[in-house]
Amino acid sequence: MKFCPNCHLTYDDTANVCGQCGGPLQVIPQQVPQAQPAYDPTDHTAEFNPRDISDNKVFAMLPYLMSFIGVIIALLAAPSSPYTMFHVRQGLKISVTSILVTIVGAIIPFLGWIAAGICAIVILVVEIICFFRVCKGQAKEPPIIKNLGFLK
Repeated sequence: MKFCPNCHLTYDDTANVCGQCGGPLQVIPQQVPQAQPAYDPTDHTAEFNPRDISDNKVFAMLPYLMSFIGVIIALLAAPSSPYTMFHVRQGLKISVTSILVTIVGAIIPFLGWIAAGICAIVILVVEIICFFRVCKGQAKEPPIIKNLGFLK
């Protein structure tokens, strides 16, 4: 695309002079879209000190490995670690979800048992994913559980 610097009119690439003033046309430079860096709003890793992450990885794993007992141990062992507290909150979300699924499965016969079994498998997979994220030193909210509105 070309434009006239005098009249500010635009023309096709085939035109060489302005139809209004007769001045030479200039080529409009093509804007190259700049790639935006990917941003994951559920990834909170950058909010934590790398030293805190490396020092407290083991305690951050406990809520995913041992449910409520792991939460209590992590709370007692590293109460001043923001990284551990993040994973304690995520572990509590998973544990509460697991309890709710168990209650629903106990209340609704047959169909509830099947649904509770499937949900239990999904929760186990989410716990494994979270465990490996802690092993990598990441602080991401758990998949599926993050969409539930409780314990924000």
